[in-house]
Amino acid sequence: MPTSGADRSRPTRAGRSRHRSPHSVKPRRSRIRGAYSVEVIGPERLTVFLTVVTVLIAVPGPSVLFVVSRGVALGRKAAVSTAVGNEAGLLVQVVLVAFGLGEVLARSLLVFSILKFAGALYLVYLGVQAWRQRKLLMVKDQTASASDRPGRIFREGFIVGVSNPKGLLIFGAVLPQFVDASAGNAQVQLLLLGLICVLIALVSDAAWGLLAGTARNWLAGSPRRLSWIGGTSGIVMVGLGVRLAFSGRE
Repeated sequence: MPTSGADRSRPTRAGRSRHRSPHSVKPRRSRIRGAYSVEVIGPERLTVFLTVVTVLIAVPGPSVLFVVSRGVALGRKAAVSTAVGNEAGLLVQVVLVAFGLGEVLARSLLVFSILKFAGALYLVYLGVQAWRQRKLLMVKDQTASASDRPGRIFREGFIVGVSNPKGLLIFGAVLPQFVDASAGNAQVQLLLLGLICVLIALVSDAAWGLLAGTARNWLAGSPRRLSWIGGTSGIVMVGLGVRLAFSGRE
């Protein structure tokens, strides 16, 4: 059947789709949204976060004194192992805070006190051990004893880091302030922010430890002076334990 001129001038459905402007096609929204979509932290928010965290970490605190005391007494390798172990303990606290357990533990006076006194007693124990073994440092070129092995030193640093309740309070107070609620999945954001904190702390503590270990190499020229430094590091750790035991939540 012949078509009329009007029919020939009427565009077909296929023709309309071919001649449709590309700007008129509406893009489909991605269905992969929700729990697995997390926006990257904005540059301004990240800059402020890095500034605040760097200032907090740069101020020498108990963890720095602990790493320095191990570095002066046992050397650079021991200092770095202590720093890595300490930050591994802090990473566990970051996970607890990200999944809401940190706030629960921090609000519980009983749990806070148990963690505080356990960490304090362990620091005192390490300090007493360092004091008792100070004379062993007078022997030059001694082979590493069981207490000087990196694995054991890492474990000691981990216990000190994970048992410090102040970490839970600091992470619980600082990290949530930089979480963007509109981006979704606050847990992942907390984990990322906490990981940044731990990495900055690791660089800072390791740097302090390397400096202390270098000083130990210089002090090794005088065995008696090295023994005195080892005893002093033990006293410092005992003091840190006592300070932690009598500290509050502030």
